[in-house]
Amino acid sequence: MNAPVDVSFFARAAKPLSSYRPYWAKRFGTAPFLPMSRAEMEQLGWDSCDIVLVTGDAYVDHPSFGMAVIGRVLEAQGFRVGIIAQPDWHSAEAFKALGKPNLFWGVTAGNMDSMINRYTADRKIRTDDAYTPGDVGGKRPDRAAIVYSQRCREAYKDVPIILGGIEGSLRRIAHYDYWSDKVRRSIVVDAKCDLLLYGNAERALVEVAHRIAAREPVESITDVRGTAFVCRHSEAGWFELDSTEVDQPGPVEAHINPYQTTSEQAAAQGSSCNPEDGNATAPAPTAQPIHFAPNPALQGKLKLPPRNRTVIRLPSYEQVKSDPVLYAHANRVLHLETNPGNARALVQAHGEGHTARDVWINPPPIPLTTAEMDWVFGLPYARSPHPSYADENGSHDGATKIPAWEMIRLSVNIMRGCFGGCTFCSITEHEGRIIQSRSEDSIIHEIEDIRDKVKGFTGTISDLGGPTANMYRLGCKSPEIEAACRKPSCVYPGICQNLTTNHDPLIQIYRRARALKGIKKILIGSGLRYDLAVKSPEYVRELVQHHVGGYLKIAPEHTQQGPLSKMMKPGIGSYDKFKQLFDKFSEEAGKKQFLIPYFIAAHPGTSDEDMMHLALWLKKNGFRADQVQTFYPSPMATATAMYHSNLNPLAGIHRDERSERVDIVRGDKRRRLHKAFLRYHDPNNWPLLREALKTLGRADLIGNGKHHLIPTFQPVTDGAYQSARRTNSTPGKATAPSKPMKGRVLTQHTGLPPRESGKGSSSKPALGKSGRR
Repeated sequence: MNAPVDVSFFARAAKPLSSYRPYWAKRFGTAPFLPMSRAEMEQLGWDSCDIVLVTGDAYVDHPSFGMAVIGRVLEAQGFRVGIIAQPDWHSAEAFKALGKPNLFWGVTAGNMDSMINRYTADRKIRTDDAYTPGDVGGKRPDRAAIVYSQRCREAYKDVPIILGGIEGSLRRIAHYDYWSDKVRRSIVVDAKCDLLLYGNAERALVEVAHRIAAREPVESITDVRGTAFVCRHSEAGWFELDSTEVDQPGPVEAHINPYQTTSEQAAAQGSSCNPEDGNATAPAPTAQPIHFAPNPALQGKLKLPPRNRTVIRLPSYEQVKSDPVLYAHANRVLHLETNPGNARALVQAHGEGHTARDVWINPPPIPLTTAEMDWVFGLPYARSPHPSYADENGSHDGATKIPAWEMIRLSVNIMRGCFGGCTFCSITEHEGRIIQSRSEDSIIHEIEDIRDKVKGFTGTISDLGGPTANMYRLGCKSPEIEAACRKPSCVYPGICQNLTTNHDPLIQIYRRARALKGIKKILIGSGLRYDLAVKSPEYVRELVQHHVGGYLKIAPEHTQQGPLSKMMKPGIGSYDKFKQLFDKFSEEAGKKQFLIPYFIAAHPGTSDEDMMHLALWLKKNGFRADQVQTFYPSPMATATAMYHSNLNPLAGIHRDERSERVDIVRGDKRRRLHKAFLRYHDPNNWPLLREALKTLGRADLIGNGKHHLIPTFQPVTDGAYQSARRTNSTPGKATAPSKPMKGRVLTQHTGLPPRESGKGSSSKPALGKSGRR
């Protein structure tokens, strides 16, 4: 399955997914939907399930839902797979609905982390859940992966539990938990699972399933990449490197500086990364700082252990729990060991004395080839929710509609992975940096399937994308460099000279897709990496003139260098370059189109002055943000390590002044202030902003002129903030409309009170001649 159209140069030294001998139950054929009840099992002629999957999401048989992908992949291997979706977790009875699994349980919290799904960034409980019929909240427990695993063990204690999904991926080592404000143990320990599969786990899961089916004990399956497990003793034949302390004597290794480009790092070492330069060295400076280096006399005598048999011992759970410096150090080491080409195994102790055990984490899984991606996405998905969720009319569009499915039902996922390395994002930790792309024919075939089979299709594809809209078929130019690279980002602080930025394959897909009969419009809804896009003006032209529905959302995240350097995001200059191209090509097409930039408030490294300058930029450019995203410390993210430790792992971790300290936005008042700067136009925020501007010595920004940020007057408001996503906001105290007060200016933006007239009051706006409000 290593097709010649494969787009990554990374060597795929792994057994192809479709090369396994099918399990004997393959004779039962393909199910229209994976069964969720005994009755469905009987209709398929099954007496039992080989594997039962438990998920916190409603079951939608679509390739954008992880549990559907896993279920169909296992079914294609010949296993009988059942699904228990959103079970009642208060007892084990619901987990016995399909009987005892013959091989193992597969457990996941769902497409989203259950805590992020349940709580807002301000730790308020959400009242909705996009992955539940009817958008109803509360259908899954907090820390669902742990709860489900416990109930599975209670239901059938001798059945192995294989844990997966993003909730498990982001908790594979001891991690800071934002909701309890403390460091928690690895989820492998808390869930008491037999194996954790992290990342996109098709390759690992297929191998594990066949080995368990061959009666191999699950406790002996310790050599599969992309897995983590608990062990009492170190594995035999491995070389252990101790990394449990910082600033201790030991082997000298060059620090990977993410704030330098590849060429700058090479120059700092007196060499060049350009193959044409050979072994040319840079001229030695007249004065050099003292630095430590390996003894040249010992270089030929000392041999480093092979990386594939080396394990790094991280600081123990007890250490990182009590020492934020060691927590930041462990986080940095983890992120350095994420490239499948050179990553080493990790081990972290949990407990002391007779309770001590290690959590062993194998290197990341080998990415899928293009042919394997085509195989996964070409499986027989029904592309709709399970029939049990239908309303009385057999429809999924009414009261039982699942918003997450509605959002992606007409979209096509064309790739996986992201090499952006944004510190607040979990995509890289889960899917990896290596881009895994589908073939053009596979993508076109799925579009045709949507056109021909999806009920209610009107001719518009809502998205051709993935984690990022425009990383399709992008990767390193050199397989040797890609396999050896340890940088966390290929595009920060600038685009790596070894990265191909050719967007021609993506342009070709866009053109071929919109030329299909019955396709009226192809929209691009995934996030656009605009610093890559400007490298291909022809791509920007294609995107702007044919694939934007009036508005294009992009995410500069901030305008100031302080927070941008902690996010590993490009400067606002890249946005300006893209906007110039966007406006130019929109005008050429005779279209009036707009960019909608997204920003993050309260990110580590953001000062109050930074937010003030961002607010001024927003006002200068005429933007009024409606939905505001506050930084959300997700487990294992680098930005979360900054939040917890007040240190920047990107700059190296030390116990002295060499460490870079980071300004952290804590406390409800300061977080509200940063959100208020993004919504400078909301009168509810003006009292808080006036106070802050005076504290910052910028009272000159308070006034009634165009150059002022906020006015001196205060209209009547209820003092509450209600976002566009109303069900996720805590409403303020309702107040009756008040009468106009002398000296108060009321506008349509702030809300007009009932008009006083001799004929009574009415709050309904009058209609003009045209009939529009």
